[in-house]
Amino acid sequence: MKNKFYITTPIYYPSAEAHIGHAYCTTMCDILARAKRMRGFETYFLTGVDEHGEKIQKKAQEKGVTPQQYVDEIAEKFKVLWKAMKISNDDFIRTTQERHMTVVQNIFSKMLKNDDIYLGKYEGWYCTPCESFWTDTQVGEEHLCPDCHRPVHKAEEECYFFKTSKYVDQLVKHYEANPKFITPVSRKNEMMNTFINKGLDDLSVSRTSFDWGIPIRENNKHVLYVWLDALCNYITALGYDTDHPELFKKFWEDPNCEIVHVVGADITRFHVIYWPMFLTSLGLRLPDRVFVHGLLDLNGEKMSKSRGNVVSPFPLIERYGVDTVRWFLAKEFSFGSDGRFTPESFAERINVDLANNFGNLVNRTTSMISKYFEGVVPELKNPGEKEKSIRALSEKTIKAYENLMDDLKVSEALNEVVELLNVANKYIEESQPWVLSKEGKTEELGNVMAVLTSTIITCTKLLSPVLVETTDKVYALFNLTEEQKTYEFTENFCGFTGNHVEKGSPLFPRLDIALETEYINSLTK
Repeated sequence: MKNKFYITTPIYYPSAEAHIGHAYCTTMCDILARAKRMRGFETYFLTGVDEHGEKIQKKAQEKGVTPQQYVDEIAEKFKVLWKAMKISNDDFIRTTQERHMTVVQNIFSKMLKNDDIYLGKYEGWYCTPCESFWTDTQVGEEHLCPDCHRPVHKAEEECYFFKTSKYVDQLVKHYEANPKFITPVSRKNEMMNTFINKGLDDLSVSRTSFDWGIPIRENNKHVLYVWLDALCNYITALGYDTDHPELFKKFWEDPNCEIVHVVGADITRFHVIYWPMFLTSLGLRLPDRVFVHGLLDLNGEKMSKSRGNVVSPFPLIERYGVDTVRWFLAKEFSFGSDGRFTPESFAERINVDLANNFGNLVNRTTSMISKYFEGVVPELKNPGEKEKSIRALSEKTIKAYENLMDDLKVSEALNEVVELLNVANKYIEESQPWVLSKEGKTEELGNVMAVLTSTIITCTKLLSPVLVETTDKVYALFNLTEEQKTYEFTENFCGFTGNHVEKGSPLFPRLDIALETEYINSLTK
């Protein structure tokens, strides 16, 4: 297995403020990055914003500010949200930064020198929101963009083109040789059927109708088309083609590093068709996986500012805490499938998983250790079949969790942990500690407390990439040493004998479903 991990979010287009959809993608990447770090993988996590293009220029004009002023303000808002969501990114790339722009100019020059780019003229249908040209066949009789389904208009423009035809056969062979390169596989089929099999046109990579972009050195009336500019962020952020290439060597050139791009469905084409071609043109390796996450809607409707149904994470974090928001995003939706955010499902998910299951288990266990053993975790002695069974399940859960996380199946990995918590809660009911206490069966009672403590700590460690604040609270309740907090210590089943336990307040108070549904609905009005 590779021992390094490089994960990226798409760089978000700052034409509007960040919302729960942006938070979803970034949180899932954060969870994967944290899970890898927890297990000792050298990890680098990149996010950022894509700041050039005609749409940004128009937005800035509407607000009466310069494009740079406009993107500065929006970029800062993204940073504030990531801080609130406890995102652990190692870098935040902006395409207006000199470190990016200079290298992208160099990349264009290399492609031009390689005869991968030529000057021509584009006449076709243009979609301003997507900043994409389309053919008659692609837009159909209704003249709608095949990506965003909004109206397109006729446009003619001199521009530079990238020779996609030169690399398409090599790309298809890569798909066939690497079945997990595009995940889910349905996205690969979509790319083949919608774009590649129908014949791929050469890609326009420059514009002259606006000037908010990276100027081309060889012909300064042209600026780089947003996708050649934006996609290169994944290597410019690492110091590609600079005097400081250390990160690039460590996280891109090293074959022992797994490279994963996580993107939304609306930008799949650029990441799995054009980006691999650009990299091949530059003589660079391709990422290991491009994972296409699903899109979230609100109560069955696509979120959009024009509809007034965009949910901001800030009031949710303020009212419920960041861990509950992170948990809902990670657990409610299967990563890779579309998801539906409803106020009812949010409140119910928190009650079922966090209040009734995890929080209740911690509260009951700390209370019983305080009551029956003066707050000290007892030793496991002569374990019975139930205790051995839970230990075996704990070991099985850790392995399943690791395998699922490695396969980017976040919600499925969390399901494994939730099942272990369910078993622990059931173990309390079956063991009936209150009866064991009355009957004076101190050793059996001690075994129950030791097993519950170990199960709680194991589950807390596995959930720590999601529940970033709760983890420290649980560790404090059980007074864990620094060694006991390490991931390696999960192998020490019942290794907490003698720890002094604090009896705390409930970690996750139960929510009133009707009341919280009404509150969350009010946020979109």
